[in-house]
Amino acid sequence: MCCFCNAFNAMIPQIKKHPHLDSLLKRAKPVTLDHSSKVLVLSDLHMGNGGRLDEFRQNSGLVKAMLERYYLPEKFSLVLNGDVEELFKFSLESIASQWNEFYDLFLKFERHGFFLKTWGNHDAALLDKKEYRLASSLVESVKFHYGHDTLLLFHGHQAALFLWQTCSILSRTIIFFLRYLAKPLGIRNTSVAYNSRKRFAIEQSIYEFSNHSRIVSIIGHTHRPLFESLSKADFLNYRIEELCRAYSSADNEKRTTIKQKIVELKAELDGCYKKGKVIGLRSGIYNNITIPSVFNSGCTIGKRGITALEIEGSTIRLVYWYNGKQNRKFISERDNRPMELASTGFSRIVLNEDSLDYVFSRLHLLA
Repeated sequence: MCCFCNAFNAMIPQIKKHPHLDSLLKRAKPVTLDHSSKVLVLSDLHMGNGGRLDEFRQNSGLVKAMLERYYLPEKFSLVLNGDVEELFKFSLESIASQWNEFYDLFLKFERHGFFLKTWGNHDAALLDKKEYRLASSLVESVKFHYGHDTLLLFHGHQAALFLWQTCSILSRTIIFFLRYLAKPLGIRNTSVAYNSRKRFAIEQSIYEFSNHSRIVSIIGHTHRPLFESLSKADFLNYRIEELCRAYSSADNEKRTTIKQKIVELKAELDGCYKKGKVIGLRSGIYNNITIPSVFNSGCTIGKRGITALEIEGSTIRLVYWYNGKQNRKFISERDNRPMELASTGFSRIVLNEDSLDYVFSRLHLLA
């Protein structure tokens, strides 16, 4: 090859290789999805011993209600995508004793489909626990086959290979610090989910791997819900642009509604910029076009509620469950109204949804 060609190739951004994620894809447990499939994905419960430092305690009633009174009757399968138990701070025995009824509840999802649980960095020690009640459902990753396409579900910490595959001495040191020093002092979760720089680096690595492999990745770990690889700021910008395009052809009544909606979205977007929540996953490698290859179910320890992903037939959606008494405005792609769950006081709203066929078409055309 000539010197000019070598110089030219050096100027082209190189896609990083991710052999550990490629290997994860090959080892994943295969599950076939069809148009009758219903799957709920939850991540990062961080179940503890029920004490004041147990972050799951706050939303435990909400999780129990939605599983028992919505997803079980609707015959969903369930996947818990890692960091279900907080083993850095609490012993498995204390967690199982406090939340034993939840283990019973999780296993009930096998009646109409399947129940699977991946492990994350906070509950990887389960691999050495032979007495663990959910051991038969424990897998490293899940490979959903949707027609000729693939959705790979894994916790996400695997993208930071060096950090999580360090020696066992380091792991024991981290657990000792969190359980015997941080916990008594009241120091709360110190995971990567609370470090925006590390969080973005992990998401970016998974984004590049997914686009290169032409698959969709479903993760947790960072506690940040993502739909079609879009950050909240990305989503709001796209929505404002769509409404501006719709305004010119709308009648007067609809124009009034659109103007009001844009005002609300602009206020929400301003809030993102003030809080620094503007980082997206677009990359020059992929022509600065956001490719819908990464979804994140968020977490169940949010202060105001929990987020989850649902796959129902050919549709994937991001949903939010919360205390229905809260006075809060929600930004939803389809302007859906909250659905109250019987007399529980809890409500569910669809934040965003799309066709899997569209997601994969866009992925294959743009990646």
